[in-house]
Amino acid sequence: MEAKQRQKSINQNYNIKIEKVVVNIGLKETGEIVEKAYNLLKKLSNSKPVRTKATRAARTFRVRRGLNIGVKTTLRGEKALYFLRKTLKATENNLKKSSFDDYGNISFGLKEHLDIPEEKFDPEIGIFGLNITTTLKRSGYRIRRRKTKTKKIPKSIKIKKEDAMKFFTDEFRVKIIN
Repeated sequence: MEAKQRQKSINQNYNIKIEKVVVNIGLKETGEIVEKAYNLLKKLSNSKPVRTKATRAARTFRVRRGLNIGVKTTLRGEKALYFLRKTLKATENNLKKSSFDDYGNISFGLKEHLDIPEEKFDPEIGIFGLNITTTLKRSGYRIRRRKTKTKKIPKSIKIKKEDAMKFFTDEFRVKIIN
């Protein structure tokens, strides 16, 4: 009986949710390789990627400002959960403690997209690495982004590093390593 009363007293708005998952493929080159990365990300995420442009010139890489040097996509909802579960299997459900920051963001990378289960090598595409960034939120985060009466997020709503680690261990059965 006491457990039911305690469970009701916990605020449901305090629960952590996944806001978005951003998948990024950064490249040092331009041209055909960007199109290959675009097609790969489109196939992996089942969404339309966006090409990212260089903001600065880098002579050593022969990159001028404004050239396409990467591809990214943002996933939300069920697509984000599915993709996150799939990529966590590639890391064998292990994440480093340094992958978590103090604001509820988790970032990790895969050296090869072939580490993802059920992915086969396609000689036309090649092998690419990915960066996956996950942003967590609680109800009430909207006050930071709304158009009128924007306010700072209260400390009680902010997600700490420990909260994010606990969420990932409970929700995705992730083992956190040093």
